[in-house]
Amino acid sequence: IAFLLSKINKNLQQPNLYLIGFMGTGKSIAGEMAARNLDLLFVDSDKEIERNEEQKISAIFEKSGEATFRKMEKDFILHGHPQSGYLVSCGGGLPVAEGMLDSLKERGLVVTLWASPETIYERTKSNSTRPLLQVPEPLAEIAKLLGARESTYLGADKVISTEQRSPKAVSELITRFYKENMEERGN
Repeated sequence: IAFLLSKINKNLQQPNLYLIGFMGTGKSIAGEMAARNLDLLFVDSDKEIERNEEQKISAIFEKSGEATFRKMEKDFILHGHPQSGYLVSCGGGLPVAEGMLDSLKERGLVVTLWASPETIYERTKSNSTRPLLQVPEPLAEIAKLLGARESTYLGADKVISTEQRSPKAVSELITRFYKENMEERGN
């Protein structure tokens, strides 16, 4: 028990790591792997909101609208999770709201996972639960949204391309970046 308590205490002293980026860039898959590598607890903001609201994000969009969902994301970041010891996979639009990227940076390190519109489309085209892609021209919508969010995504502490990289390779890059920053901070 003493070993487990010491591990939990060490874990909760580590700054959070936030993964941002467009849907389909690998935040959840690579994030879970990196969390294991780093001894951080993993949480997905979208899944937590779905759990708290007891409905899927597509239903939230349909019933309450995107603005309500974005408020839920903001509440999750500001009040809905511990302030240390976590790797948080953030929904694609979460950091775009006014002041959200700064809020993430105040709470930990922020890494953007990046991919081209074509790669994102290939990775997400068969998933009908993505409300922003339920449009006649999903590739054009991806390109438009990615262009609008680009400056926010590029404002992260680190940007990692997931083009032609396996989730394992991406997780190793995330892990290396986090460890290097912890060494610089003396953690």
